[in-house]
Amino acid sequence: MVQLAMVEEKTSAGLRAHHDEILLRTTECLEFIDLTSYIANIVARSGIRHGVVNVQTKHTTTALIINENEPLLLNDLKRMLESYAPRDGEYEHNDFSRRVDIPADEPANGHSHCKALFLPASIMLNLADGRLQLGRWQSLFLIELDEARERNISVLVMGQS
Repeated sequence: MVQLAMVEEKTSAGLRAHHDEILLRTTECLEFIDLTSYIANIVARSGIRHGVVNVQTKHTTTALIINENEPLLLNDLKRMLESYAPRDGEYEHNDFSRRVDIPADEPANGHSHCKALFLPASIMLNLADGRLQLGRWQSLFLIELDEARERNISVLVMGQS
């Protein structure tokens, strides 16, 4: 389930800023969630027609990418990410004796942090005439690198009406 929740809006010297959040629950490791329509809806609600949109994940075990929403390609990307940092690999991060303040429900997720090393936590997109400037085959994805859980994405639209 995906929720949008407007957080803040400001105006200064003709420039406007509109901040929103996308709240969602992922379902599995290496899930690709297409956020393109959600971002476009936030842009439309903002009323900003020319500027930029910055999309940022608020988690160290998720990432944002722009790529084609084609199922076989997404399978290829999942396989590639899994080969870089396999879930069954050995990770010092998974040694829970390293600290005493680790929550009881902490997952052994060294693999997801290592995958995140190769991927961005934020994406900036151009906005013209109230539309995201994406190419014909481009979509913006959140990638879940860990396990199913609630996630929060910050979206800042800046520009002029």
